[in-house]
Amino acid sequence: MKNLVLALFILATASCSTAQMTYSSKNKKAIALYEQGRDEPGKSVDPITRGPNYAGGIALLEKALKIDPTFWEAHMVEAEMYELTNQPYKAIEQYRKALAINPNHSPSGGTYYYLGTLEYAVGEYENAKKNLTTYTQSKGAHPDNLANAKQIIIDCDYAIEAMKNPNQFKPINLGPGVNTKDSEYFPTITVDGKTLLFTRRIEDKRVPIYGEQEDFYVSNLSTFNTWETAISMPKNINTLNNEGAPTIGPDGRSLIFVACTDESGSYGDNRKGKGSCDLFYTKRLGAQWLDPVNLPGAINTPSWETQPSLSADGKTLYFIRKVMARGGRPDSDIYTATQKEDGSWDVPVRLPNTINTPYMEESVLIHPDGKTLYFSSQGHRGMGGLDIFVSRMNEKGEWGIPENLGYPINTSADENSLLVSADGEIAFFASDREGGFGKLDLYYFIMPEKFRPIKTVYFDGLVFDALTKKTIPGKFSLVNIKTGKEVIKSEADQVNGSFTVSLPINEEYALSVSYPGYTFFSQNFNMTVADNQESFHMDVPMVPITDISNINPLKNVFFDLDKAILRPESFLELNKLRDLLKANPTMKIEIGGHTDTRGDAAKNMQLSDARAKSVKEYLIAQGIEASRLSSKGFGATKPIITDDVINKMATEKEKEKAHQENRRTEYKIVK
Repeated sequence: MKNLVLALFILATASCSTAQMTYSSKNKKAIALYEQGRDEPGKSVDPITRGPNYAGGIALLEKALKIDPTFWEAHMVEAEMYELTNQPYKAIEQYRKALAINPNHSPSGGTYYYLGTLEYAVGEYENAKKNLTTYTQSKGAHPDNLANAKQIIIDCDYAIEAMKNPNQFKPINLGPGVNTKDSEYFPTITVDGKTLLFTRRIEDKRVPIYGEQEDFYVSNLSTFNTWETAISMPKNINTLNNEGAPTIGPDGRSLIFVACTDESGSYGDNRKGKGSCDLFYTKRLGAQWLDPVNLPGAINTPSWETQPSLSADGKTLYFIRKVMARGGRPDSDIYTATQKEDGSWDVPVRLPNTINTPYMEESVLIHPDGKTLYFSSQGHRGMGGLDIFVSRMNEKGEWGIPENLGYPINTSADENSLLVSADGEIAFFASDREGGFGKLDLYYFIMPEKFRPIKTVYFDGLVFDALTKKTIPGKFSLVNIKTGKEVIKSEADQVNGSFTVSLPINEEYALSVSYPGYTFFSQNFNMTVADNQESFHMDVPMVPITDISNINPLKNVFFDLDKAILRPESFLELNKLRDLLKANPTMKIEIGGHTDTRGDAAKNMQLSDARAKSVKEYLIAQGIEASRLSSKGFGATKPIITDDVINKMATEKEKEKAHQENRRTEYKIVK
């Protein structure tokens, strides 16, 4: 909620400008040590940090305070140095001592502001509120700091109340298969929940200056429900440069990640970027990952693009773009971009101010349900630092007001790197809490019910030749029948023909799979699953177009009751049939319409004939020659399931499903 470093430099400058003024101390030796300590960081370099020698300055200030413990100016400068070296508790102690000696030493009341913001940062909310309230009553308060203080007081009230009403939160370490003495963070997981990919910062003597770098590691879930020892990604993915913040595509084989330049501005061998950190793309074929390429399109810029999150349909990418705001303060916002037909990405759009603030937004995650967004932010009401928030999309496609996940999921420290499983029940995050294996570790916890997304399960299967059983890398699409929107567009693995995608439950979907040389596969299903069901499986046998004996159902062609007018959700499937005919210009087909056995036989025959003709007319309107098409209605004369079999069924639901199987549109190749 504030640019702390900038504020401290202002204070430090003010201290220096008063060097020739009268000090509170009259001891000449204490004053001399104070001035030496105040100036030391600008005169020498710390041998450990290679930065300004704050440690040397603090040592000299301590000597001054031993001589005169009431020298409040020395306490103030020491507090600044402790704060600049990320030692907040020691800084707080020194600010308090300065105020205890002289509560009115600052005409602007600035010390109350610096102390209060520090107390807020470490979670001492009651003290922070008290000192910041005192600051707001100071006549000389700086307008920017005054506005910030008032906002932090509101956050303190929220934090105090949140701590009185904690959420259920019992984080469990993922164990030695994943976590080490090094830092592990930014997890992503396949939709089946069985493969975890994350970033690890490792020591590497080959890296100049820093001696460490970031690489990807992969861990698989064992049959004993524990994470196996993580292994490094191959060398064409992991380099001497930093790779991090991965997101796995819905097919489990696509990967978008962040790669950054080294000190020379290079991204490494065979990689080119646009500046700083860029998003790169790779894909796995069988067991082999292709060499990464800079993400095609308009997403990458000279700014810093990082922390991508890919939607379940693979068409929308959320990511963070970091920029320097006015005055040199770092800022980062969440952007989103859509994929074009050629595979490149369109110009990104910044999410609205409902989500983004003038402060840092990080660690964005779009859940597979497509409607729940998790992210970290400094700018929304919270506990201090980066807190994790959730926002939900309404029916108009607008993001709702973000909701803080509350205490103790959020604390006064920075919380980010959240991952939520497809079913919404488990969340993963990185933490350096006590009891871990070292530095940042990955943990999981049961997500409180009120923060869960819509449950999704993974839909998987195998595409293969119906005659030879050889696997096929078929291209498939899934359409939500209710909305008519295509929710998934992907393809099976080119090596083994498998596919895995994530789908929200309690929706009806139309599946269509196509591949050159085959008639397309058509099916629809209702994604209604049991509470403990994690997956939905469907194999896809593809029929060669040379097999003219086969009858091919059009499972996703729909008509209203007792009518022959095509419903709009039928068009995607019929367009597949159109494309098949255009790709095979000598092919001729007969379109057949069928009804169930209920109702008047003559009317059924008439209705089935009219429906078959509707399909034929649609194809003609799409540019297919009428001479290649014929249509015929069969009424109830060719049922898939006979009435004798239906009558023996136990429930009305089973019987209705059987009648539905008999009501169908299909085609056969007549040449």
